[in-house]
Amino acid sequence: MGRLQGKVCIVTGGARGQGGAEAELFRKEGAEVIITDVLDELGQRHAAAIGAVFLHHDVRSEGEWGEVVRQTLERHGRIDVLINNAGIYARGKLLDTSLDQYRHIIEVNQVGVFLGMKAVAPTMITQHAGSIVNISSIAGLIGAANAVAYGASKFAVRGMTKSVALELARYGIRVNSIHPGMIETDMITEVTGGNAQRHDRMAGNIPAGRPAAADEVAYLALFLASDESRYSTGAEFVIDGGVTAS
Repeated sequence: MGRLQGKVCIVTGGARGQGGAEAELFRKEGAEVIITDVLDELGQRHAAAIGAVFLHHDVRSEGEWGEVVRQTLERHGRIDVLINNAGIYARGKLLDTSLDQYRHIIEVNQVGVFLGMKAVAPTMITQHAGSIVNISSIAGLIGAANAVAYGASKFAVRGMTKSVALELARYGIRVNSIHPGMIETDMITEVTGGNAQRHDRMAGNIPAGRPAAADEVAYLALFLASDESRYSTGAEFVIDGGVTAS
């Protein structure tokens, strides 16, 4: 308990799944947590259950990012941690993916991360402290078949993480990325199309023999949000049960 005592943390996409698990764990570890999401009902319910604050937030909107930062500073006076967790997945081969579909995934998964880092950076620079954790994917490390837009967005998150880490290190700000493999959240249903056989086939290809639970990713995010990782920046942290080991 208390690994984030006194810290103020923003978790995007925090209404459910991986983001929800991160928000809940951070509260247990003493942080003041601001959950943001477009899923208002789920977000409000989860925030009330764990003692967090919920803000409606479309990560594609620079104006809404500004409002999230403004309200966080108004409530707490600082921002110590940003977890850029919000993201979407859609299957799509190259020839089946329209430009609009491609842009939609890029806007949420890539532009949303860019806007988030840009929004919190001035406050963190003034504080001379902060941790930004960008949720990428193993699809940002290896090719993702039949997911051209998703893979592009997650590789971009990895690259942006490194660039911004180099830029902000002099201000005491750390920027790292997490690369999950198969995690048991609602997104898995989107990946498998709700096909139980496909789910089991994917799980069977994991060296660890199973998908991860959302809270297992949350504990990795906790480490990167906390001062325990104070010398880690610009790095990829993989949590995939061994999928990318070979």
